[in-house]
Amino acid sequence: MLDQLINLVKEHAGDAIVNNPAVPNEHNEDAIKATASGIFDSLKNNATGGNLESIIGMLKGGGDSNVTGKISSDVTSSLAGKFGLDANSAGTIVKSLIPVVMAQMTKKTNDPNDSSFTMDGILSSIGGAGGGDLLNSVKGLFGK
Repeated sequence: MLDQLINLVKEHAGDAIVNNPAVPNEHNEDAIKATASGIFDSLKNNATGGNLESIIGMLKGGGDSNVTGKISSDVTSSLAGKFGLDANSAGTIVKSLIPVVMAQMTKKTNDPNDSSFTMDGILSSIGGAGGGDLLNSVKGLFGK
């Protein structure tokens, strides 16, 4: 899933990262990877922290400002720490990029003709080693 997230961030990183003077060109690729990793890690932390239903709701298209807000906060901190960006610069990147990436991830998850993101794949990835158990528990919520 991380590779798909990196590609998704890369598709939408134009003004937020690549054309952003606060991010030196030699750090563009690393900033894209850090953003994708931050999204992944935040989803994983949200899932293991008891917000799994909120993540599922968001991925089904319900949008969850709490999950997105936590992802945004986590990625802002990551970018600021790894690249020495001030809070405003990191926040600007996140505000323009995270909502778009999460909306596209949700769209792809719900598109039967696009297998780049699937609910099963995402839940298995963010569930870590116990992903299968997590996935079975989630399926139980939906009567599957």
